[in-house]
Amino acid sequence: MKKIGLIGGMSWESSQVYYEIINQRVRELLGGFHSARCIMDSVNFAEIEALQHANDWSALNALMVESAVNLEIAKADIIVLCTNTMHLCSSAISKNTNIPLLHIAEATGKKIKKKKLTKVLLLGTKFTMEKDFYKTILTQNFGIEVSIPNEADRNSVHEIIYRELVHGTITTNSRKAYQRIIEEAADKGAEGVILGCTEIPLLISEQDVSIPVFDTTRIHAESAVDFALQDELSIKDT
Repeated sequence: MKKIGLIGGMSWESSQVYYEIINQRVRELLGGFHSARCIMDSVNFAEIEALQHANDWSALNALMVESAVNLEIAKADIIVLCTNTMHLCSSAISKNTNIPLLHIAEATGKKIKKKKLTKVLLLGTKFTMEKDFYKTILTQNFGIEVSIPNEADRNSVHEIIYRELVHGTITTNSRKAYQRIIEEAADKGAEGVILGCTEIPLLISEQDVSIPVFDTTRIHAESAVDFALQDELSIKDT
């Protein structure tokens, strides 16, 4: 079994979900007393949040590279960044480490393509919705058309993430706000919705809306397990 390296703490609420999903998936696939070989380098989200809103991506790159190098030194076989937004630092991580980074947009794109969908709504922080790092991968690598909410709704989605979800706060009003945004996008042709922030699945699930939901936390975590167990699963299949 390969060793999964996790960069966590952004926020810790979603990082603990990664740990749970990864271990559940290993047990599901291997049975018995099996659990994942993994290690987490967890950052202080207060520092990350301040740098994000100061638009200091140079400092953020340095922090993410530091965590990634820590994981490499700890003999991780793959790096999993437990957040969507901070994949803005993925190039810096890849350039400064010698182990693969499992990109969350690549894992999500494969899942959407498997469902044969061609147009999706992307929800996340304003950084994720408004910058091209996520949408470009989905469009260029998978031929998926990506829409985002209007400016007022982007602000609402972003504020709910930072004011509530990263603190573990779940409210009915916020769920209704997200549902409205998703259903309006569905009316305009969106065939699915990407929950492109690892905290959003704490608020929205498949049962809450009329179109398929792509839970990036689960997709990313399960893809990490697929990588970690590729040798074991190939042996079982023979």
